[in-house]
Amino acid sequence: MRRCYSTFKRQSNSNHTPISLLDSCKSIQQTKQAHAQLITTGLILHPIPATKLLKTLNLSSSASISYARQVFDQIPFPDCFLYNTMINAHSLLPTSSHNSLILFRSMIRGSGLPNQYTFVFLFKACGNALGVLEGEQIRVHAIKVGLENNVFVTNALIGMYANWGLVEEARRVFDWSVHQDLYSWNIMLGGYAGTGDMVRAMDLFDEMCERDVVSWSTIIAGYVQVGCFMEALDLFHKMLQMGPKPNEFTLVSALAACANLVALDQGRWIHVYLDKVEIKMNEQVLASLIDMYSKCGEIEFASKIFHYERGLKRKVWPWNAMIGGFAMHGKSKEAIDTFEQMKIERVSPNKVTFIALLNACSHGNMVHEGRDYFESMASSYKIEPEIEHYGCMVDLLGRTGLLKEAEEVISSMPMAPDAAIWGALLGACRIHKDMKRGERVGKVIKDLHSNHIGCHVLLSNIYSASGRWNEANIVREKNEVSGRKKTPGCSSIELNGVFHQFLVGDRSHPQTKQLYSFLEEMTVKLKIAGYVPECGEVLLDIVDEEDKETALSKHSEKLAIAFGLMNTAPGTPIRIVKNLRVCGDCHQATKFISKVYDREIIVRDRIRFHHFKDGICSCKDYW
Repeated sequence: MRRCYSTFKRQSNSNHTPISLLDSCKSIQQTKQAHAQLITTGLILHPIPATKLLKTLNLSSSASISYARQVFDQIPFPDCFLYNTMINAHSLLPTSSHNSLILFRSMIRGSGLPNQYTFVFLFKACGNALGVLEGEQIRVHAIKVGLENNVFVTNALIGMYANWGLVEEARRVFDWSVHQDLYSWNIMLGGYAGTGDMVRAMDLFDEMCERDVVSWSTIIAGYVQVGCFMEALDLFHKMLQMGPKPNEFTLVSALAACANLVALDQGRWIHVYLDKVEIKMNEQVLASLIDMYSKCGEIEFASKIFHYERGLKRKVWPWNAMIGGFAMHGKSKEAIDTFEQMKIERVSPNKVTFIALLNACSHGNMVHEGRDYFESMASSYKIEPEIEHYGCMVDLLGRTGLLKEAEEVISSMPMAPDAAIWGALLGACRIHKDMKRGERVGKVIKDLHSNHIGCHVLLSNIYSASGRWNEANIVREKNEVSGRKKTPGCSSIELNGVFHQFLVGDRSHPQTKQLYSFLEEMTVKLKIAGYVPECGEVLLDIVDEEDKETALSKHSEKLAIAFGLMNTAPGTPIRIVKNLRVCGDCHQATKFISKVYDREIIVRDRIRFHHFKDGICSCKDYW
């Protein structure tokens, strides 16, 4: 050992030692050559070179955890640092986290003494992939060796429980902890936000004496996760005023909030801010920008950003965002071309890629291409279709009118279909007026998903559209008795950074009087231009045609568009977002509005984007 130490000391002062060569290894072959030199010089027996070799094999670009394990097994007396290196490497991979425990057992059997980092890595392994029982066993060992109060161990334990969703247990450890540093506060904050408990997350956030960028980013991301986008942006603005400088993770969440609110002006501001403060652009930020511009109706600008940032397209996220953006705008050919380019550049697709791609085929009536891509998932990419992919296929076939084939796809699914799958088929039955099949599917939904309000509303609409008012009223009455309520149609528009929301027949807005006066004038102008209200879209038992027209004129999207026309300069594009699928009458009316008022009107509904200009919609009346 003395000879080994002197050899290590002498060679560590050289610039061309096997140890320094490890830093420049770019492939597993080069790492193996460096390993061979460590063996011939005897340095492999010294813990520092051995640890460096294992780190290179586990964590570098030339990583090979299996080869690292072979090297580790050849070391006669591995110390705590070597064990920790291997335990950490396995903890990062869900498929091999169990090996962290095997190594730990080997360590304590060999009379090795674990340190604080050993337990940090073990709790990480348990939180990532292992169960509660294993985690509790590791916790007992930490107590035995007197490390239960160590700040690093405590924080890792809190993180483990938070990852499992056991936030109350995590909070108990947090409250019991002697050391409540900022890191532990942030872990607890992430635990509450991760489970969607934003009330407790915000209470904890308010309690914190100190907040760093992680604290702010966590609470903002939590609000985005539960769909509270306005609250997320409010906090982002507060952070800019009184908090630390946002980082790329903060901006990803803020951009997601803008995307969902169609807050284009605020999204553009964040884009400018990103460049101004020189926050480094990465694949996640690029994907978020593409997604934001796409969901705000600026698909051409999203495409420009995508093609401009050529160096940031090695990962799948920007590609998914671009394909998804083209899909929601009905640009099916562009989505497919992007996917084919992705293949040429050898970027591997994932499950999200195929959801976006199948949606593109659905919006473009591309049944043949959709079938081919669905089949290629398993055959070419070894990706097993999940329930979302089957849902896309049902939607694709249903839109085209291939209802029998859509139902066969449901029957062939390897997993039980959920309400969304049956709902897609039921919606197709309504579009193609297949009453018999729709009624049968409705009964299936009633038996399997009796509390799913959306499917029951669809069924009542099918009855209404065919004039079977008694059956429609029975379904509606059952919904009322059960306490289930339909999600009301809501349309929103952003003007000068302020969001204005409208429900059907809404009279709560300060400009209500002027709005309804404008609406009456607008309806007259549309009728002169040739607009005829589609009274068949009125799904209530109303006999008088004039009453039906009045009911249609008060739909939320018409109110939002009228408000936009009143409050913007001529020629200004109008962007609105609706939480439900736009109805046939509103779609027809908006085509006329775009022509009569010479405006571009961009509507994002629950399904896709509609670009109205000169009396024509980008969807070509297929949606």
